[in-house]
Amino acid sequence: MVKKVFFTIALLMLSFFSVHAQNLQLHFDPRHALHGDKMSQKNYFTATFEMFKPDRWGSTFMFVDLDFNQSRGNIGTAYLEIARDIKIGKSPIMAHAEFNGGVGKAENFGFSIANAYMAGASYSTMIGKAVLGTYLVYKYNAFEKVSNDVQWTVTWGIDLFNNKFRVCGFMDLWTQNKNKFHAEGESGKEIVLLTEPQFWYNVTENLALGSEIEISNNFLTNNKDKAYINPTIAAKWNF
Repeated sequence: MVKKVFFTIALLMLSFFSVHAQNLQLHFDPRHALHGDKMSQKNYFTATFEMFKPDRWGSTFMFVDLDFNQSRGNIGTAYLEIARDIKIGKSPIMAHAEFNGGVGKAENFGFSIANAYMAGASYSTMIGKAVLGTYLVYKYNAFEKVSNDVQWTVTWGIDLFNNKFRVCGFMDLWTQNKNKFHAEGESGKEIVLLTEPQFWYNVTENLALGSEIEISNNFLTNNKDKAYINPTIAAKWNF
């Protein structure tokens, strides 16, 4: 019975994600208009490519963000996340491995977004038409002063009104060192919250218009202990 239920859920999720397996998004981010220079020196566009591919061994998810936030609209930040869920026998719980990292440019200097390496366990299910997923992992943050941490993530997605409206997104909650460098500084851990719900109206089978709302606390390097809400105006093309 457990095997049959797990197989049914897997088929439903496969059919659900096959509709949204790959997409390209373009977001206009008005964070300067909303928060001024303390958030960003300008409003800018972000391009996102997402891919989800299930297979008989599990599934792979990845996305790449490119921020066009430099002079004359040049790319200033590139960020990548890639995650793999691996089936463990007939268990509904899967092994989860993930890598995050990127590079960027600010004014007259370049920088790296510290790599993060994660390993743990994940679980996905369907409640009605909603696909829900979660994972709990050990997180190795490769700061100058290495940080050993924990991250909990929840993802969701649902199509409504005969697939004309889609709600999806994620929530990340993780720990990290307050002091990321070897120099003297504040000790101890901080908790970071990042969630990005998305709301899409499907104009056609391929084209969608909508918004992503970034909600964060302790996330932005130069604005610690601050909560911010940053909505975008976006278009998406589903391949």
